[in-house]
Amino acid sequence: MCGSGTTKAAADKCGIQCRLYDLHSGFDIMNSEIKERPEFIFWHPPYWDIIKYSDIMYNASGVQNRYGYDPRKLDLSRIPNWEQFVEAMNYAMMKQFASLEKGGRMAVLMGDIKKCGKLYSMLAEIIKPGTLENIIIKAQHNCFSDNTQYSGSFIPILHEYVMIVRKDTPLLVPVIVAKKIKADIRDMAGTTWRDVVAAVLEECTEAVTLTYLYEQIEPHKKAQNNKHWREKIRQTLQINPNHFHHTDRGMWVLKRKEA
Repeated sequence: MCGSGTTKAAADKCGIQCRLYDLHSGFDIMNSEIKERPEFIFWHPPYWDIIKYSDIMYNASGVQNRYGYDPRKLDLSRIPNWEQFVEAMNYAMMKQFASLEKGGRMAVLMGDIKKCGKLYSMLAEIIKPGTLENIIIKAQHNCFSDNTQYSGSFIPILHEYVMIVRKDTPLLVPVIVAKKIKADIRDMAGTTWRDVVAAVLEECTEAVTLTYLYEQIEPHKKAQNNKHWREKIRQTLQINPNHFHHTDRGMWVLKRKEA
């Protein structure tokens, strides 16, 4: 994904043999064959849909007339869903890494995205095959958001990353994969009884009974790993007056911070 070709200009200046591939010039990373066994790959995937490329940065009909495919249907920057984008990004990552010769390296330039108060991190979710050799943080330049005025506590993203991985073995390689799971506080190792009781009460809009607390905690590991779990719940409520308030006989509520 070479864009306008500045990568080749830099390589030529350094006397490095270089070949460039992009969707706008007849190469589709998801379906085209990588014919070389390169010693080094530099990959610059789109930052999700922050900048759409096909039919925005270049003319889609011109590509279709020349190469026989509609780039808008193959463009990673036109994938509307983040999870689908990550899946496509990781497929493309592994496809390129597999083509490296033993001892070869792959560098990936990528950034983070903020939308509606949520951070989407390419670095966190990209698959990391082989030996993770380096992560370089570089300043971001010539961004569309450079002239945007932000209000409140919004912190603009002013950097991007270059991740470098090395292929040390030809067949069996270590791979780091990000995996999303839903973990229940009541089943997690390391949580205290205060954490568990507070989490249950935090979902309640009014005071609840001890029986309710028992019902919410009994099926989970925190209770199953302690035969005196009912006593622990009562003790926890009693010794944490800064967190729990006794409103009536057998009735408890979480003390909430004043706004």
